[in-house]
Amino acid sequence: MTVATIFQNANILGKEADGLLDLRVVDGRIAEIGPGLTGAEEIIDLNGKLATPGLIESHIHLDKACILARCAPEPETGPTNHAARVTEAKEKFTVEDVYERACRTLEKCISNGTTRMRTHVEIDPPAGLICLEGVMQAAKEYAWAIDVEICAFPQEGLTQADETDAFLLEALDKGATCVGAAPGYDPDHNGQIDRVFALARERDIDVDMHLDFGNTPEDMDLHYVCELTEKFGYGGRVNVGHVTKMSVAAPDDVAEISKRVAETGVALTVLPATDLFLMGRDQDRGIRRGVLEAHRLIPEGVTCTLSSNNILNPFTPFGDGSLMRMANMYANIAQASKPAEIRNCFDMTSFQSARMMRLNDYGIEVGNPADIVVFDAASPEAAVAESIAPEVGYKAGRQTFTRPAAQIHRPA
Repeated sequence: MTVATIFQNANILGKEADGLLDLRVVDGRIAEIGPGLTGAEEIIDLNGKLATPGLIESHIHLDKACILARCAPEPETGPTNHAARVTEAKEKFTVEDVYERACRTLEKCISNGTTRMRTHVEIDPPAGLICLEGVMQAAKEYAWAIDVEICAFPQEGLTQADETDAFLLEALDKGATCVGAAPGYDPDHNGQIDRVFALARERDIDVDMHLDFGNTPEDMDLHYVCELTEKFGYGGRVNVGHVTKMSVAAPDDVAEISKRVAETGVALTVLPATDLFLMGRDQDRGIRRGVLEAHRLIPEGVTCTLSSNNILNPFTPFGDGSLMRMANMYANIAQASKPAEIRNCFDMTSFQSARMMRLNDYGIEVGNPADIVVFDAASPEAAVAESIAPEVGYKAGRQTFTRPAAQIHRPA
């Protein structure tokens, strides 16, 4: 049965010059955009509010979210043993436990306007495929509200562990559609990168790595990743997250690396909450931020995204799944204040992420899924600057959440 809905009086992102417009949605897809549309079973008046495509979490860890309470306390000062504390907790993961925490986190993200996501899932022993199975169940449970892509990766090394390689292969067989890496935790950085590229090429899937997390710019693996991306013609299919080493490199070096990244088609993801929390632990004053000013690279042709990464675990003991809060945090850290810069911050949670994930059906355009979030904001710049949460969202034209506006109660 064909069902039509008209969204009236929308201030559509990217079409603001056309004034308020209507959208006709038929069977979950945008069938028409224009003024004064009529003829539908349901009419939804957006009252001139900002309508944007659903937001995109381009890098998150559903499998180890919400575990802070079960982890050993953080050391009082100095470096944090965050990875070891997560590994210890991971030994007690069950499929049911991962499923419940992933569902809880998905609800946080959905209620903050996210309609698409790439989640990284660990496949190391002793958990093996427990994380994958729990996250896959959660993704299926919430498919009515969010599209979840799973990237399987070895958090604790690959080249030294045949069992981990076997788990990675099995995860890709079972439904992971992207392969990841964390060569910084492997005794053979290049060996892990080689293996991941080989798997990606064999299976025709994309690559998304945790890369170059460190306080100094020496020994960056990004150079080798660019080399392989170029060698195998994988431009536009490789993403690297963190890259904090670039944040402390000299400006001339950053310019040279950025040019190389743009030429080879490697995308960059910054994870401001995690990187700000973990970087500079070797300092007791003038602590470095450790967050790459990625928005400045977009005009140079680099695809850049920002995302939540970890939520409520030793890597990041904060988080609520709000990409507007993350964009606002990033804008403060990177000292982005010009309108074009703030727009880039919004785009890093939306259009840039769609480009990185190769989502060809993204955006409020005829033929695309009606994945729409509505902000009571004059512009995306205002949404970032004021950290405004969306007040209602739709997935394929179906309402998925509402957020009642706060009310001021004046005295009688």
